[in-house]
Amino acid sequence: MLQETTKEALKQSKNLLAFSAGGDSTALLFLLLQNNIAFDIAIVDYGLRLQSKEEVAYARELAHTYNFKCHLLEAPSIQSNFEAEARAIRYGFFETLIQKHSYNALLTAHHLGDRFEWMLMQFCKGAGCVELAGMQPREQRDSYTLYRPLLHLDKEELLSYLHKHNYKYFEDSSNNDEKYKRNRFRKQHAQPLLKEYKKGIQKSFSYIDEDCEMIIQKEAVQKFKGLVYFSNPHSKRSAIYIIDRYFKSQGQIITAHERALLKEKESVVIARKWIVSFMPKYIFIAPFMRVTKIDKKLKEKMRLLKIEPKLRPYLATDLDLVAFVSSLLA
Repeated sequence: MLQETTKEALKQSKNLLAFSAGGDSTALLFLLLQNNIAFDIAIVDYGLRLQSKEEVAYARELAHTYNFKCHLLEAPSIQSNFEAEARAIRYGFFETLIQKHSYNALLTAHHLGDRFEWMLMQFCKGAGCVELAGMQPREQRDSYTLYRPLLHLDKEELLSYLHKHNYKYFEDSSNNDEKYKRNRFRKQHAQPLLKEYKKGIQKSFSYIDEDCEMIIQKEAVQKFKGLVYFSNPHSKRSAIYIIDRYFKSQGQIITAHERALLKEKESVVIARKWIVSFMPKYIFIAPFMRVTKIDKKLKEKMRLLKIEPKLRPYLATDLDLVAFVSSLLA
């Protein structure tokens, strides 16, 4: 069920599996074992359901039985915006483990249904090909590669695999709660359409992926100290794609409002933390700092270089940064 290229790649990497004890991640766990792919697992207990203790116990049992490590995080209480906060906690935990234990691949159990419901949600909000394409089987992050080895399979195939081999898994009752928009899209739209049109939907994603490859001009994202930069592709569509991918690699999701500003303006503050500055040759991303007093000569030098005023306070903290940007823009 795993694709050959994915299997070969995972046999060469040190893998961390994001595990929940649900059907999807349990199927991926046993598929990895079946294909002799080494891995450890990470599970987060949000403490909201009694069943979560049983899920953690099952994760530990599997780790003992099959001789891999089980990393556990007992998450702090989440007061609001549960889905976004839970995601931030989860990925923060994974990335801490990646750094501490030198994993170079993170595996998640997203499948075709997840990708399709995301596409439907984006389509209803207003989106282009890149947003509709959504999840990719493989994405490069700062210090690791994110793999989604099940993206070509649907939920029914995964459940059939689990039932055929009599593998135990848990059902999370919150997945049926339609107060969450994603659950509504899944139950009311994605699942019925996949049941009837799965092959066509799979083909459509392959066509969308090919189209995105042709539309998007990709540039290598580079870093000097805390300054991130890449060559300006002179297509706002391509530039926003690169910016979006970079922020996702940092665990930050660009809002619809911020995306709209990126289309219109040459300088945008993201999440009150970063400044994105479009210049003719390069696009810069840096920590956003409030205006501070800058030496008069240095200020004039940056003005002559036409450096965006909101970017100047950060550059002024380190003369090496100013010299480096000067060399790029010369």
